[in-house]
Order: sequence, then structure tokens, then C-alpha cells
Amino acid sequence: MPALCRDCFQALPEDRPACPHCGSRRLVRHAELLALTVAHVDCDAFYASVEKRDRPELLSRPVIVGGGHRGVVSACCYIARTTGVRSAMPMFKALRLCPDAVVIKPEMAKYVAAARQIRALMEALTPLVQPLSIDEAVLDLAGTEALHRAAPAAVLARFAREVERKVGVTVSIGLAPNRLLGKLAAERDKPRGFAVVGAAEAAAWLAPQPVTVLPGVGPALARRLEAAGFTRLGQLAALDAREAARRFGEEGPGLAARARGEDGRRVSPERETKSISAETTFDADIAGLAELERPLWRLCEKLGRRLREQQLAAAGVVLKLKTAGFAQRTRTTRLPGPTLLPEVIFDAVRPLLAREADGTAFRLIGIGAQPLAPAAAADRGDLADPGAPKRAARWQAVEALRARFGEAAVGLGRGLKGS
Repeated sequence: MPALCRDCFQALPEDRPACPHCGSRRLVRHAELLALTVAHVDCDAFYASVEKRDRPELLSRPVIVGGGHRGVVSACCYIARTTGVRSAMPMFKALRLCPDAVVIKPEMAKYVAAARQIRALMEALTPLVQPLSIDEAVLDLAGTEALHRAAPAAVLARFAREVERKVGVTVSIGLAPNRLLGKLAAERDKPRGFAVVGAAEAAAWLAPQPVTVLPGVGPALARRLEAAGFTRLGQLAALDAREAARRFGEEGPGLAARARGEDGRRVSPERETKSISAETTFDADIAGLAELERPLWRLCEKLGRRLREQQLAAAGVVLKLKTAGFAQRTRTTRLPGPTLLPEVIFDAVRPLLAREADGTAFRLIGIGAQPLAPAAAADRGDLADPGAPKRAARWQAVEALRARFGEAAVGLGRGLKGS
């Protein structure tokens, strides 16, 4: 069975317990090792790893990156995870589980800089790099063997070492025949892992696993599957397309195919943005409509700015609320036409908020744009709204002033605190 040393990158034709070249025992073995080209790369506890890189005295300490006492965990190191702390967990609960944790406020500029370094190293390997998030991407190294004079597996092992040496964080790699299996493999051996899942073993490897390991199977779908008697991927995989559609509707055949490890998606350098959003957690719970409208307006302004930066527009809006008891409410509405204007977004989402402001105390409010449309299609005006182009020009002028003189240079009264 082919093997590869992850420290000196030598291919080993024989099954040995250690590398004969450097003595390392960090070997990866697999029958398809030298033939697979699709890799899922996931940084290990990225935000927390960057913080530990910059503060070596924290290497042996549990670290949580997140907001204040009422915020949530953005990331946590593996030491903190041993106590039960997880990303998106309320901060007060995380500190109850791990009272000795060092809590650090997120510093996005630092994480973005590290992510760009890693992305540059990826793009030196292949043009087929598809970013999935700030700390995660999928690569296809097919056809690069002559360029690198090595199999993709060896190139990826060298890449992982380069990330550690040049960026100061670690990555885990999943090597597989397709994107789905690559992602699942990357989760298999974290942190600093290198796992391989081949086509021949995929169905058997997936069969005993719970349906919840499959990307896209959230709590609601998992409950629906369990109610129908499906708790393991092997049960789903056994369904043919017709039976899967009968039981689970349109999504059924695709669900059964993924349970077998099938995935026809290509690795595309163009990442499709599906939604853009902004949210805020309050220092104290808020129940009144007027009090909720002020942060909502500020989020609409932020959303409009983010849309403009990405040259996109909102064709619909999503309101997100989280109650004092952490129950989440999501409400959506479509817009008459695509827009970048905060006032149009606000006017569309305000009725949704008014219906939810029934005396319930909320700890968080968020606003999102979904579906998205090209910015060129936004705020063109028509017979029903001929003033849209003028309002768009006015907001462009407002944003230009803010870019030059700061956020506080121009504002509307509805966004002022205490107004």
C-alpha cells in the first residue's frame, strides 16, 4: 500500500512503521493515495491559533475568542474544547464550562491577513482553489504533477508545513475523489490531520455514520429523517432515486446520493455568495419596538455598505431575532426590486419586526440580504418609484463623506442612540 511521510514528503512503496529517510512516524497510507487530487483544507481553530501565535505565553492555556459576557464564542482552541466549549455557544455558558479560559476580543484584520497568506500558498499549487470561508477552502490539483514533480498528496503535505512555518498556524487536510468526501475526511483527524477517503471505501465508511455528519443535514432535517426511521447514512444510501423522492420530496434523491458519497460539484475559483448579513448582540435585553428599530436601522446601513462593497443588491431580506432565552426567530420577505438602499431595506423589514415585538425581550437582532442580485440591477426607478435613482445617488454621497471623514460625519436621527 502506498505511503507518504508527512515530514520529508518522500513516497514510501513499502508498509513501514517509520520513514526510512527521516525517521518520522507521521505517515499516511492509502491504496488510492497517489491518485486522488481533490483536497479540503481547514485551518485548526483558526482565530484562536492566530492569537496563540501572537501570544506564545497562551500556548498551554484554554483560549476563547469572542464577545463580552452576553456575546457568543467565535472560536476556541482545542484545550478549551476538551471542557465542552464550542463555537457559537453563549459566552456565559462557555465561561461556566471553562472558567480558566483566556477570553480575547476578535481582531478580524489580523485573521484576514493570515487567511490571505494561506490563500496565496494555495494558489501557488493550483488555479483551482475555491474558498468556502475565511479559514476553509477546497483545491483540485489534477494535472499539476508535472509542475510540482510530485503527486498531489506530497504537494499538500509540503503545503501544510509551509503554512506552519510562514503563517504560524496549522491546517487539517482531507484528500478524496470529490468535495463532499474531502470535507468529511478533513474532520476525521483534527488538528494537524491528513486523512484520505477513497472512492472504493466511501459507501462502506459512510454507512454506519449518523445522518448528522452530512453537510446540510441540520437539526430540523435530522428530526424529519429520524421520524421516518433514518438515523444512519447507510439507510439513506440504500434508497433509489424514486423511493428517496417519494419519502423526502425534491431533496430526496440528492440526499441519498450524498449518503453514498456521490458529489458531482466541480472545484470553482469563483465562490458564489448566497447571502450577506449583519447582526448585533445587545448589552441588555430589548423588548420595545422603538428601541429595536434604532439598532435595526444601523444594521440596514451596514448591510447596504457590505452589498455595495461586493457589488451586489438585496432582492429579499431576512430578519433574525434571538430571545433572552436563546430561541431564534427568522422572518423573510421579498422586495419589489433589487436595492442597495438602507431605507428601502428598513421599510421592508420593519413590518416583520413590528409583528415580533409583542413584549418578548430580545438579546440579538440581525438583518440579511437573500436572495442576492447584481448591483447594476438595483434602484433603477420605475413609474411606481421614479425617485429611486436620486435616493441612490444621495446614499452614495453619504457613504463618500463617511469614507473621508468617518462614520459619525453623516447620520439619520433614527439611528442615534437614545433618540
